[in-house]
Amino acid sequence: MRLVLLSGGSGKRLWPLSNDARSKQFLKVLEDDGKQLRSMVQRVFGQLNQVGLGDSTVVATGKGQVEMLQDQLGDAVPLIVEPERRDTFPAIALAASYFYSMTDATLDDVVAVLPVDPYVETSFFKRILDLEDLVNRTDADLALMGVQPTYPSEKYGYIVPAKGEKKDYIDVDHFTEKPKQELAKQLIANSALWNCGVFAFRLRYVIAKLEELCLPLNYEELSNHFAELPKISFDYAVVEKAKRIVALSYDGFWKDLGTWNTLTEEMDTSQIGRGIISADSENTHLINELDLPVTVIGVSNAVVAVSPDGILVADKDQSPRVKEVMKGFDQRPMYEERHWGSYHVLDYTSYVKNHEEVLTKKLKIKAGMNLSYHCHHMRQEVWTVIKGNGRYAENGVIRSVKPGDVVIVKAETMHAIIADEALELIEVQMGTQLIEEDIKRQYYKWDEIEANCSVVRS
Repeated sequence: MRLVLLSGGSGKRLWPLSNDARSKQFLKVLEDDGKQLRSMVQRVFGQLNQVGLGDSTVVATGKGQVEMLQDQLGDAVPLIVEPERRDTFPAIALAASYFYSMTDATLDDVVAVLPVDPYVETSFFKRILDLEDLVNRTDADLALMGVQPTYPSEKYGYIVPAKGEKKDYIDVDHFTEKPKQELAKQLIANSALWNCGVFAFRLRYVIAKLEELCLPLNYEELSNHFAELPKISFDYAVVEKAKRIVALSYDGFWKDLGTWNTLTEEMDTSQIGRGIISADSENTHLINELDLPVTVIGVSNAVVAVSPDGILVADKDQSPRVKEVMKGFDQRPMYEERHWGSYHVLDYTSYVKNHEEVLTKKLKIKAGMNLSYHCHHMRQEVWTVIKGNGRYAENGVIRSVKPGDVVIVKAETMHAIIADEALELIEVQMGTQLIEEDIKRQYYKWDEIEANCSVVRS
């Protein structure tokens, strides 16, 4: 069996820790057996490896999540990188073409698709393995996995079974999205399941869809023609047209950690980061990513979340409203994790008179990691080293840098830096347009940079 994990979205219900650059699946707020903090995606991959599915899994994602996935999962996990956001059908079709043309998969192999961030027991992934047998013995177009509901939820979709004789699986009659509570009760009484977004099909089923669209079946060619794929969900493009859909029931633990109240229920500690929660602040969680201390006194049943993006203080029951309350509030991400480390924005100023912007960041570069050899066209930068030692490359020359050193990087200057030990620096960008797209890269690996530069000892 082959697996596709869909990784996307911004998860704004977990603001201010999640943003357009850091989705909820990357937040390191869950503890592993060794009491180390890990993210949802790290937890899921650990479980996949336990059931022997890790080596046959790919992650379908957008360009903005590549570095974070590589940082948290390593380079061994294949990433299916969508050239642009075009919904779930194009993402799954691209992954199918990867299996078809880049692996030894056959057209009869079963492919399962699921979200990257379910919070479940390992038995959930063992149950996914049963979808392969279900597809083969029923010859259905699609096989789904649904969760046995524990209460009449209004926030989940439901898989409604067809009437007929009882089997070890169900024939799907139709789907109902986010019903009102009374209807949800009726659905549960009629053996409906929560739709947890897991489904499987034979590889040939999606490859045939690509042939119908007269699109390439080769992964690299399809990637180049990605914009020609219809911008549509897999549900509309495939599920609604399927002749037969079956489903398996999963009756183990399953939870969507998409809001602060549900996430904090599964956290092993009530506090992450610097601060104090008074003893009479019952059932209150503090998550603080800043160096500033945060003190919570006499506030119960609350979540206090602090990051460079902002501060949230919310009653836990009301915390799911954050996306609604924040509607219309838009700002650039103030914190991002990259494969080389991380940065957070310290200050941003726009000067109207001379149309100049100034952006100040604090960069943390992990030991042995480097920034690429690149230049900018519309800005200059000033780097001040505040911690650690490294080597700085500029226009073909490499020299050592240490705390207190200041480097002025003018526009069009090729430059890079490597951390010989954990390195921290303050970066001040100045220009008429400060955008991430203003970059031209020449070399990515430090070995390549060294091979094309001379070294000056300092």
